[in-house]
Amino acid sequence: MTNAFALAIGLGTKNSKGDWLEVYYPQPLLNPAAALVEAAQSALGYEGGNVALEADGGELNAFADAIESTDATLAALVRAATESEKPVVVTVLESDAQSVSTPEVYLKLHLLSHRLAKPHSLNLAGMFALLPNVAWTNKGAVDLEELPAAQLEARLNGELLSVNSVDKFPRMTDYVVPKGVRIADTSRVRLGAYIGEGTTIMHEGFVNFNAGTMGVSMVEGRISAGVVVGNGSDLGGGCSTMGTLSGGGNIVISVGEACLIGANAGIGIPLGDRCTVEAGLYVTAGTKIQLLDDQKKVVEVVKGRDLAGKSDLLFRRDSITGAVQCVTNKSAIQLNEELHANN
Repeated sequence: MTNAFALAIGLGTKNSKGDWLEVYYPQPLLNPAAALVEAAQSALGYEGGNVALEADGGELNAFADAIESTDATLAALVRAATESEKPVVVTVLESDAQSVSTPEVYLKLHLLSHRLAKPHSLNLAGMFALLPNVAWTNKGAVDLEELPAAQLEARLNGELLSVNSVDKFPRMTDYVVPKGVRIADTSRVRLGAYIGEGTTIMHEGFVNFNAGTMGVSMVEGRISAGVVVGNGSDLGGGCSTMGTLSGGGNIVISVGEACLIGANAGIGIPLGDRCTVEAGLYVTAGTKIQLLDDQKKVVEVVKGRDLAGKSDLLFRRDSITGAVQCVTNKSAIQLNEELHANN
């Protein structure tokens, strides 16, 4: 077996019981060269499948020698890892099968944040059971049961162990900062987020794992788990996108290109391209929406799910009646015919 789905050299953290808390992969590889997999077989004893191989200095040096002519940069990283005080792991994924270890999950999260894989392209089933809930501190990951002792030790040494968060996911920027992005508050972007080049995430913006932006976007609202935002779309301050983990059901929420979700607005349906949701308006699958023609007359009342994925829509609320309305760049009659074409 000389082909693999992914391969990476990682520096990790374990608790006192030897359980993995996290793994940092500075140079993850998608579809690595066959020579790298062969080197893992000969130097590390890799026998196929999806495995995380903890390696010592001798094994790492042998692996570095074997890959020197194929990938000198990776070889240099492997040699540097021999000096690590942290456990070193070589994770090889023969396929994108469901993960069975913490290092495997962390490799997939790295592939997303390194922009090597896009949201929804990886098998993340079962990942939560493999991600321990840990204290993320100024000195790295600490097991929650071991946190009080670590805090006391720091104080005795005249230091402060600052706990930044208690969570399964670390902040992305402690592992990778993608090229060409601005992130005002790094604690609001989780590892596993995909942040497209040209994206700006302001202080109140949030991006969850397996979600993100495909290009240039201004994010001042929430991009929930699994939500993908197209190039040129903006999310206004305080707006929200409904994730599949928090009530979206089986519908994958997405935002097309050149869309605008206004301040404090939200969506529970996917948007096509060039759509606008008025500030303060939350559109869900069950929202009753009046379709307006070019004379602003009501053509029909539909549900939000009927408009899922449609382009060139403006969602607004009548300030007098409170009715939710939809205005289109093409006639409402044409849209009405399109909606009923497959009935």
